[in-house]
Amino acid sequence: MSDDKFSAYLSPQQLIEIDACTRCGECLQFCPIQDVTGRPSISPPEKIRVFREFIRATEGLKASLFGSKVIDKQLLEDFTKAVFECTTCGACGQHCTVGIFTQRLWPVLRKEMVRRGIGPIGEQAKMPDAIATHGNPYNKPASERFYPWMPEGIEIVERAHLAYYAGCTGAYSAQPMVRGDVMVLSALGEPFTMLSAKEEVCCGFPLFISGQHDMLGGLVKRLVDAYLAKGVKTLICSCPCCLNIMTKDWPIYYGKPIPFNIRHITQHVAEAIKAGSLRLSEGLQERIIYHDPCYLSRGVGVIEEPRFILRSIPGIKLIEFQRYGKESRCCGAGGAARKVFQENANAMGRQTIDEAVKKQADRLILSCPACYAQVNEAMKGHPNKIVITDIMELLSYRIMVK
Repeated sequence: MSDDKFSAYLSPQQLIEIDACTRCGECLQFCPIQDVTGRPSISPPEKIRVFREFIRATEGLKASLFGSKVIDKQLLEDFTKAVFECTTCGACGQHCTVGIFTQRLWPVLRKEMVRRGIGPIGEQAKMPDAIATHGNPYNKPASERFYPWMPEGIEIVERAHLAYYAGCTGAYSAQPMVRGDVMVLSALGEPFTMLSAKEEVCCGFPLFISGQHDMLGGLVKRLVDAYLAKGVKTLICSCPCCLNIMTKDWPIYYGKPIPFNIRHITQHVAEAIKAGSLRLSEGLQERIIYHDPCYLSRGVGVIEEPRFILRSIPGIKLIEFQRYGKESRCCGAGGAARKVFQENANAMGRQTIDEAVKKQADRLILSCPACYAQVNEAMKGHPNKIVITDIMELLSYRIMVK
């Protein structure tokens, strides 16, 4: 396919979606970027319109008859900024009147701009080198991946049917969360294994979402084969972004179905509570509000399991945001956008804090390391304050008995 064409990575379904947008504007009231910027030039319908024009100019009927039109470089750069400023939360697609699956469309448009050498933007471009060198997009030493958050006394066996993947954001930016994960898994009593700090490399999501796909096949094969070598039948993770790429894209880059199950930790723990493997004895007399991560709710449909866990805690009153479940509002961390557009990300995180405070919640419960890191960051210098706790952190320190 000619380099002039813009549809190189679009599936047949996505080609239809690009053409299907009616510009009705229904998505605008749900877009978090519109909430904090109010700029129609970077709205979902406008991005689709511009990309559709790129396709028509280079591979439409007129282009076939008279040759492809050269797209103005400034227009390409403006579009690239618009598509990378998006958090890829998928709220626009959730409310799209013609069913455009935007959470999967935006990364493909980003990939096209990377192919053309225009994207990604700023710090995003450093991620491949950081992952190649240290195994994580934060450019942190692999030796610090499990330090200092790993609790003493947690038994991690060499081989087991159950494995836990901590992930990069949890390990480096949301340590109370991953600490809680391993404490809860340990309390369940089932032996579990982990890769070493050097073996557990990035799942590939930051590269996927930023359109930088060259390394993905190698990362996926490395991780899958390492878990197979340990006899793993079920892999547990707590990061929704990791879960999303593992379940949806790992099979593509591995070249065949992944030979073990992959689950979110709330799915695993909810089952354990139902089976009586984890008994909750000490209650918590608080009003708590739970925030649904975009890639956990809209992404893979894990909505009820976190709520079941929270309702199992004696004394807790669970309240909801105005938008929750598949309707949830983005916290600002998604799509690797916060690496470049931190002002947007903080404004979105503060919307989450403000609503939680307005509803008189005592505690904001999260189940995503990116949300955990971003909402805590957004609260710095913000007048409204609330206690922020990960769901497994809550279980591990307050109500868990072995």
